[in-house]
Amino acid sequence: MTPTLLRTAAELHARVRAGRRAVVMTMGALHEGHATLIRTARRLAGPDGEVVVTVFVNPLQFGRGEDLDRYPRTLDADLKIAEEAGADAVFAPAVDEVYPGGEPQVRISAGPMGERLEGASRPGHFDGVLTVVAKLLHLTRPDVALYGQKDAQQLALIRRMVRDLNFGIEIVGVPTVREDDGLALSSRNRYLSAPERRTALALSAALFAGRDRHAAQEALRARAREVPATHARAEALSALGESRAAADAHAVAQAAPGGAGAVLAAARLVLDEAARLDPPLELDYLALVDPSDFTEIGDREDGFTGEAVLAVAARVGTTRLIDNLPLTFGTLGAAL
Repeated sequence: MTPTLLRTAAELHARVRAGRRAVVMTMGALHEGHATLIRTARRLAGPDGEVVVTVFVNPLQFGRGEDLDRYPRTLDADLKIAEEAGADAVFAPAVDEVYPGGEPQVRISAGPMGERLEGASRPGHFDGVLTVVAKLLHLTRPDVALYGQKDAQQLALIRRMVRDLNFGIEIVGVPTVREDDGLALSSRNRYLSAPERRTALALSAALFAGRDRHAAQEALRARAREVPATHARAEALSALGESRAAADAHAVAQAAPGGAGAVLAAARLVLDEAARLDPPLELDYLALVDPSDFTEIGDREDGFTGEAVLAVAARVGTTRLIDNLPLTFGTLGAAL
């Protein structure tokens, strides 16, 4: 069934609700990543619930010189994708419906977390994001709202806002969807020329390199813990025929348990090579952060255990792209 197109909050509020309402917020230009969010929302809402997709290009989150005017508007195609993924309604308000008095004088502040990484590169961006998310949550009145892990810092800030300001809404993060070559799906990918796209693949390649280094470290430490002494660790691994692991055993045993530096070094090597390509990749940041507040994780003396996010942002040509991978320190393997 074609989803109902709604332009005003009054139209949305007039709909009869039986079960849970799940909301997926987008800026349009929908792709398979959005479709995955909608399908997940459909499962969470259940057969008696309702899935609402919002389509709104929020002017507050675009800084000076950013691509507000060139951001793609493809509502007809968006409706088709929303239909195929199982949406019941698409809420596509005009700017004056969301901001009836013009730009709001009272806004949500993202606080210190909003000034790091993406916030440092795009001052005020997250204040604009949280302000529109708060407004859309009030306008759509969902039981659950879903956001992509690709925008990990945004997801963390939304979770913090909902918790700190007592919104009483469940926030669900959905894993990043990637194209066959590894590039994270993004509406901005359409701006890339063929050569630029080849260079852009370095973002995901760098993350995968960091993930693989992390997994190797975790596996090596797990084996090394089976014997008490550094020399004995190397001998034990060598006896198993693991010559490369044996060669690394002493260094790894002496390294901080967190291993953040090695993970970052593996990722940076890929990015450094991409900086020499034509066209080159221009790195904005590469960081390994605590997902609760996006502070950077260093090689601490007492090590780091728990969840982390390896995040990267870079520009290829005129297009700025972001990507990330979640990792888990202190247990065997990495979260994919």
